[in-house]
Amino acid sequence: MEFTVNQIAAMLGGTVEGDGQGKITMLAKIQEARPGHIAFLSNPRYENYIYNTGATAVIVSRQFVPRKPIYTTLIRVDDPYISFTTLLEEYHKLVSFQKTGIEEPSYIGSGCTTGKNIYRGAFSYIGNQVMLGDNVKIYPHTYVGDNVVIGNNTILHPNVKIYAGTRIGNNCVIHSGAVIGSDGFGFAPQADGSYKSIPQLGNVIIEDDVVIGANTVIDCATLMGDSTIIRKGVKLDNLIQIAHNVEVGKNTVIAAQTGISGSTKVGENNVIAGQVGIAGHLVIANNTSIGAQSGISKSIKEEGQKILGYPAFDIKDYFRSYTVFKKLPDLSHRLKQLEDYVYGRKNASVAGENLNENTHS
Repeated sequence: MEFTVNQIAAMLGGTVEGDGQGKITMLAKIQEARPGHIAFLSNPRYENYIYNTGATAVIVSRQFVPRKPIYTTLIRVDDPYISFTTLLEEYHKLVSFQKTGIEEPSYIGSGCTTGKNIYRGAFSYIGNQVMLGDNVKIYPHTYVGDNVVIGNNTILHPNVKIYAGTRIGNNCVIHSGAVIGSDGFGFAPQADGSYKSIPQLGNVIIEDDVVIGANTVIDCATLMGDSTIIRKGVKLDNLIQIAHNVEVGKNTVIAAQTGISGSTKVGENNVIAGQVGIAGHLVIANNTSIGAQSGISKSIKEEGQKILGYPAFDIKDYFRSYTVFKKLPDLSHRLKQLEDYVYGRKNASVAGENLNENTHS
């Protein structure tokens, strides 16, 4: 794929300084770029690279003032980092949505409806009564169960498993190995000590613009008519477990190896770091930030909190507590010295009193 500098500038709403007809075929780091590449400069620490970069064009801030002559073409924008991210997104879309058509062998059941520019990879399986929107891409070895609905411009990468009844919105990306709609962890203890499985009859709803990382699992709701819900704009990392009847609010981001137990409601615009454990039937308020490896055992009702630890509490209090925690060995040693001194004096005093009594007697 090839674009001119002018075309890229128009896409980003930028202005060109230099050769607008230069041809761009690849995105690159400013320190590694060669002719035909486009890079960006956002961090001032990398400014020296712009004076000798091999890039055909570099995206810079409108306020950037060079200290030396520049021999590459500049595209001036409001925010170079955001603009380069936009460019990456557009490039990714072009690459991701190139594939069309049906590879064999593949299977599609009865009563299905498909939109335009569909791609179905080899060994993919589509169940009955499935609805696929325009430009949906289903890569090889992917399973889509009965009565699934998938919106426009959604990509299912290889080996994704979508259980029956799942609803997926527009512009979603689900990465390899993800499992959507599997049974929740529901088992009833029996009198003899065994466990009986509780049927899981609900579904999963994934709204628009959601990204789900590799090997992440989202369980279906327990009762028919109920749903586990991932709201619009949520971004899930790899290896995340979301249990039955959980709801994750819009624009929340969750890092790898986090687990959310059943029926918990996570608010909007939350940031949840890696290896966080959240107990069941809790409510996490909007705009909450939870640090890595935290354990959440009770609801967070106040918005905008930053918490850390196990059990988690306010991050400022956590770091103050940790400062004391690091000193515990020294404090313990000093306490022992103090005890030895106090008890030593006391014992010496008692011994002296006993000596005096014996002398007087």
